[in-house]
Amino acid sequence: MKYLCMISAEQVMETMPAADAQLHFQEYAEFTEDIRRSGHFLGANRLQPVTTATSVRVRNGRVHVTDGPFAETREQIGGYYVIEASDLNDAIQVAARIPGARYGTVEIRPIAEDALTLSLGF
Repeated sequence: MKYLCMISAEQVMETMPAADAQLHFQEYAEFTEDIRRSGHFLGANRLQPVTTATSVRVRNGRVHVTDGPFAETREQIGGYYVIEASDLNDAIQVAARIPGARYGTVEIRPIAEDALTLSLGF
């Protein structure tokens, strides 16, 4: 089963001192290589800072666009992994090793693989 692991933290690499960010980046590189070897890795990426976000809402047929994230929160989504895991417990074991889990939260969500999503080409 595929899972999305969303990494949220109060501080992202862009706001860390350069030496700390470099160390954190190296931890991610090592983790990513490890899950590539184990067969869990499907994809991953860092996101631009929350200051670059744009939120889109449609209400009564009108499009509303605002700068920034939808919700006000101290934690922000800084990146994600898409992994393949045998079950939720396996996904938890992988997510617990994501370096950002030590500084924030990793939310795990199963990716729908049902007839609707398959018919839409996802």
